Amino acid sequence: MKKLLFVVNVDWFFVSHRLPIALQAQREGYEVHLATTFTNRREQLEKLGLHLHDLPMERGGAGLLQQIGYTLRVWRLFRRLRPDIVHLVTVKPVVLGGIASRMARVPAVASAVSGLGFVFLARGWRALPLRLAVSALYRLALGHPNQRVVFQNEADRALLRKVTGLAEARTCVMRGSGVDLAAFPVTPFPPEPPVIVLFAARLLTDKGLLEFIEAARRLRADGVAAQFWLAGAPDPENRATVRDEDVHAWHKEGVVRALGQRNDMAQVLSQAHLVVLPSYREGLPKVLAEAAACGRPVITTDVPGCRDAISPGISGLLVPVRDAKGLAQAIAQLVRDPGRRRAMGLAGRQLAQEAFSLDSIVHQHLVIYQELAAAA
Repeated sequence: MKKLLFVVNVDWFFVSHRLPIALQAQREGYEVHLATTFTNRREQLEKLGLHLHDLPMERGGAGLLQQIGYTLRVWRLFRRLRPDIVHLVTVKPVVLGGIASRMARVPAVASAVSGLGFVFLARGWRALPLRLAVSALYRLALGHPNQRVVFQNEADRALLRKVTGLAEARTCVMRGSGVDLAAFPVTPFPPEPPVIVLFAARLLTDKGLLEFIEAARRLRADGVAAQFWLAGAPDPENRATVRDEDVHAWHKEGVVRALGQRNDMAQVLSQAHLVVLPSYREGLPKVLAEAAACGRPVITTDVPGCRDAISPGISGLLVPVRDAKGLAQAIAQLVRDPGRRRAMGLAGRQLAQEAFSLDSIVHQHLVIYQELAAAA
């Protein structure tokens, strides 16, 4: 029985983005292990028969000694478990776990690059040295002789290939982590007015949250018949997080309705008319794939990852990044045009069936595991 080990930053991300792949691998005869930071999902994962390993990781900007310590802990885990295949997910596991996989001579590695992190978003000359250092680490991490690197959009693949020299044949692009189309069905739009405009993501500034708030203020002042909902919570371990006090202030001001963290996204989406994510850069936002599956039109930014999640002008609209005025204008267009919203929603469902199906994403990963095992 081949041993497959996932290394992920935190357990809730594994559950939301990789669990179906792990369960299918288990059904196909793999012994599946998970190394991560556990919060509140341990019992759920134990019941599913996964082999669990504590691997605490600070997701914020930890110092050099912490990064070295994490790399050594991963290396020791690899040496002890002797996995046949390691699947590294999110930035730090990909970079630091990739280096550890070479040190431990792991036979096969799959690396999931679901976004390039704040380093490639930062502006100004001060970000340049850090970007150069991280690029050098990526070259080390992605240099394993039997490795497949999975990207979620072509722009990320092109950028990392440029800075690492990674051969195209060792890469592939999958549009997101997949959506269970049965669990996210198309539902009728709720009655209007008002039109419900939904922002659903971690409450981070680089998700375009402040632009969303400013757009909501503008439209509210203009008397547009819309309500603006926030589904999500701050992330204290992320340097781009807003504070709970900010969310309470916006809610009290009446500019948004704060729903908090939600685990019933299909239900939340069914109550919305329009989904907005003005992010600065993404791998491929899962909420936009879920919105498409539910037949909801989308407004998002013309940046890597976001633009890959829609058919521009057909299933949604693209707006310039960091442009609250342009975002407000796009929202107003769709708020005032229910026929166009319905047409975009239907196009979104078709896109989800063609590009975001969970069954397809899971199958593609199992093929990669088979190819890596054969090459090993």
